[in-house]
Amino acid sequence: MSDVADERLLEVGGELRRRNPLAGFAVRLIREKPLGVAGGVIVLLMLFTAIFANFLAPYPYAEIHMGEALLPPGVKYILGTDHLGRCLLSRIIYGARISLYVGLGATFINVIVAALVGIPCGLIGGKFDLLVQRIVDALIVFPPLLFLVSVMSLVGVGLIQVIVVLGISGGFSLSRLVRSATIAIRENVYFEAARAIGSTTPHILLRHALPNLMPVLIIAFSIGVAGNILTEASLSFLGVGIPPPYPSWGGMISWEGRRYMYEAPHLAIWPGLALSICVYGLNIFGDAVRDLVDPRLRGGVGRYGGQTHIS
Repeated sequence: MSDVADERLLEVGGELRRRNPLAGFAVRLIREKPLGVAGGVIVLLMLFTAIFANFLAPYPYAEIHMGEALLPPGVKYILGTDHLGRCLLSRIIYGARISLYVGLGATFINVIVAALVGIPCGLIGGKFDLLVQRIVDALIVFPPLLFLVSVMSLVGVGLIQVIVVLGISGGFSLSRLVRSATIAIRENVYFEAARAIGSTTPHILLRHALPNLMPVLIIAFSIGVAGNILTEASLSFLGVGIPPPYPSWGGMISWEGRRYMYEAPHLAIWPGLALSICVYGLNIFGDAVRDLVDPRLRGGVGRYGGQTHIS
């Protein structure tokens, strides 16, 4: 009787795990990746700050307070003011929203472009693959930052321009990874069976290739957000990213931070610290997601872990 009860409990546990994959993923994240949990907390705080920036910021990010320029951190202005008398805390809070827009928007385009380019190349192969890969080689042969600065100087500065340029350029680079993953799975039995019953290439792509490549795309998305935020900060630092008065962290370090660094060092310290914490949190959270989602890094024990052990 006890054995039957144990078997039923195991079946119930397995059914709950199948019905709640996100819950199982969260449990494994807490148990196996405590550093990833810390990164997840940082990501959640950034999301909360970006969404509720209007309520959290004590002042509008562009509001100028006459006669209160370059004030050090104090009671009225917790992080001080910049060279125009704008509240630095408010600008950093709104800067989280800018970084979130760029990070999520550009990375989403990265994944879409990579899938549109990499999956057909890996699935079709032949001359089509050769032609497309030579085009990709021609695009990624240039130094990334120099290439982005050149393109941004042509299309102009702005939030939408930064998201689109980072998304498309990064997508072509990521397509090599997606192509390799597609080549690795296209010789599996189910692909041969689909071809044998007369399935078309678009049907095989959508029905068989894309679902099996979702872990790769999820990993690429989780890791790519931090890289895009850091690249946007670099472009804004060079003056070809988000234009003032919009509060980009990279722009804050560049414009007022460099000019008044010795007179008011907090102008460079706080935006740089916010950028560092954000990128660090996204990186360690992305690494944890990669380790939990990719079966090759988990010994091939299933989608979200091994068997459920009930004592």
